[in-house]
Amino acid sequence: MELRIIKTQDQYRRYLAETERLAAQDPEADSADGGRLELLAKLVEDYEKARYKFRQPGAVEAILFRMEEQGLRQKDVAEVLGGKNRASEVLSGKRSLTLPMIRALYEKFAIPPELLIREPAAEYRAGARVKTRKAKS
Repeated sequence: MELRIIKTQDQYRRYLAETERLAAQDPEADSADGGRLELLAKLVEDYEKARYKFRQPGAVEAILFRMEEQGLRQKDVAEVLGGKNRASEVLSGKRSLTLPMIRALYEKFAIPPELLIREPAAEYRAGARVKTRKAKS
């Protein structure tokens, strides 16, 4: 099979099957099969990245996911966020995270900072006009 950029689902299935077959043999990296496996894996990965895009969660979704994953309750994250009221405001989307909160969430619960610093999708629109007040004369 001559390797080419994957353009169809049928090609993807064939390349994936070949990748799995070669991976099961565990060839040496510097062998012909090792090089072929590396190239196949890269082609499959590129196709999957282009074809199957996933939306990253927002800050609140990331916090709630980690809470569920670790069996935490709101009071557990309240100490990190600065109290029960602040935690409630953050988790309901009424308050944005501050830099110290982001650091604490990363350090205590290992939530990736890149998920915590993103603007909520509803509030941020690229190219949106911002209303400005006219200065009074």
